Amino acid sequence: MIDAHQHFWRVERGDYGWLTPDLGDLYRDFTPEDLAPLNAASGITRTILVQVAETEAETDFLLDLAARTGFVAGVVGWLDMTAPDFAARLDHYAAQPKWLGLRPMLQDHEPALIETPAFQSALAEVARRDVPFDILTFPRHLPAMSAALKAAPGLRGVVDHLSKPDMTAAGLGQWGQDMAALAAHPRLMCKISGMVTEAGADWSAERIRPFVRHVAGHFGPDRLIFGTDWPVCTLAASHAQVVDLARSLLGEIYGPEDLHKIFTTNAARFYGLAPV
Repeated sequence: MIDAHQHFWRVERGDYGWLTPDLGDLYRDFTPEDLAPLNAASGITRTILVQVAETEAETDFLLDLAARTGFVAGVVGWLDMTAPDFAARLDHYAAQPKWLGLRPMLQDHEPALIETPAFQSALAEVARRDVPFDILTFPRHLPAMSAALKAAPGLRGVVDHLSKPDMTAAGLGQWGQDMAALAAHPRLMCKISGMVTEAGADWSAERIRPFVRHVAGHFGPDRLIFGTDWPVCTLAASHAQVVDLARSLLGEIYGPEDLHKIFTTNAARFYGLAPV
């Protein structure tokens, strides 16, 4: 089983703009030693380590951790996609062991960033090189992302956390339509991750179920990938609760063969992992 979305950080590094003391228990170091027993308890044997800071220094930090951590299959790092030397920096990281792909933190920027020529040129370069691309957005970014895909129709991308819809609101709203539009791009996938933190402190499977069923209906079992979003998920639920929730909701829709794809082989295929 592969957890295709988890994080580590060391607070003293100081480049996590979003990580502040008001986040309570998240404002501490999270390391491979913290995650290893949780993986063992849940049957997870490999993970994808994903960036959380908009610096190359953090990507280097994660690559170093990955090199020393057997269960980390690889790193999704960060690059400035509007920088003039983007292509050269992409060359540099593509040559690094355990570097798997790229994630700009689009959720921290206005959708207008996606519309800039510099970003769209970089996105086309990512698509041309077939680099796995994690799409970290809020629902308000989705129309701009759909438009940008016209310049990069072959992008191998995955929408993180269902694009963080407000699961406390009634109905699927515009998010439902925009996700259906993204799903029309055959090389885009969706991570079943980050749900408990969008469903309120009193989250429930009943509240989350319609959103999972919506993306399942549009992306299908070959284009869904499971991730815990640990330790961010611990703002609302334990690691074990997140794993059990995904197994339960997806198990209502799919049988063992398709569940194996979602929890293992789809992530390996998307990120180009070697079989074990």
